[in-house]
Amino acid sequence: MTDQATSTSKPAPKAAPKWESDARERIRAGIRTISKPLAGLIERDANEGDTRHLVTDFLCDILGYDKYEDLTTEYQVKGEFADYGVRIDKQLSAFIEVKRVTTKLGPKHLRQVEVYAINEGVEWGILTNGNDWQVYHLAPSAQRIPGVPSTGPLVDIDLTLDVSLLGPEPPTQKVSKLFYMSREAMKRHQMDELWKARRATSPKSLASILVSDPVLEAMRKEVRRRSGHAATSREIADALKSSVIRPDVG
Repeated sequence: MTDQATSTSKPAPKAAPKWESDARERIRAGIRTISKPLAGLIERDANEGDTRHLVTDFLCDILGYDKYEDLTTEYQVKGEFADYGVRIDKQLSAFIEVKRVTTKLGPKHLRQVEVYAINEGVEWGILTNGNDWQVYHLAPSAQRIPGVPSTGPLVDIDLTLDVSLLGPEPPTQKVSKLFYMSREAMKRHQMDELWKARRATSPKSLASILVSDPVLEAMRKEVRRRSGHAATSREIADALKSSVIRPDVG
């Protein structure tokens, strides 16, 4: 007869595959190793060239990329040059733009990597100053503004991952984020899955669901059940847009 404690115990959590465990351990150790030289670069306000040396070491020694097979420096895109083109199994997968270690990353830097990615049909753009790493999903937008001439492709941009190597986050959180940038995870499209999950539950996506016809109809019935007021779906939608959903989201 099966012991009761055994029969009611929860199944053990599924262990991560070896490739994932190995990648996470390499990243965990690598963060500790690179922190001191990174802090030194920041202290002396190192130039962009020195920052690139550290970024190359980080990509290869910590994230697992092969310097010769996976990375192309000064990747040419229509007369301009991206700092790195990243190939996974010979397929161009991402562009990386590197800025001086003390530079605060901003929209103008994103614009550079955005142009590279869209021109080459690549979905991923990465900005870094060696310490801060930002990963963006980039895709041409189908939206066009009526009556306004288009000067180039409109782009849907989603910040998918943001991590600072010397930031206050616990090491386990840094490892979890950086894992998605590793060669092993990129090869298996783990970053795509992360983006899909975050996009599905983003404020914009949830706001769109709130004002969809099925949800408004369900809310209309619930409002009437609770209050006796026969509100229309239009009234509810207007109320949501004016006082529930933030203007920059809806």
